[in-house]
Amino acid sequence: MAKKSVATLQTGSKRLTKAIKMVKKNGSKSYSFVETITAPDTVNDWLNKQ
Repeated sequence: MAKKSVATLQTGSKRLTKAIKMVKKNGSKSYSFVETITAPDTVNDWLNKQ
C-alpha cells in the first residue's frame, strides 16, 4: 500500500494538510485513492489506519 502526503494548505490562521492514500479494493486487483484534508499533526494517524 503506497501512501503520500501531498500538499500543505494555509487558510487564515488554520494550517491544513491534504493527504492521499492508495488503497487496494477487496476482491479485485485494482486500487482506489482516498483523500482527506486534516491538521498536520493527525496525518500520520490517518495514514496508518487501515
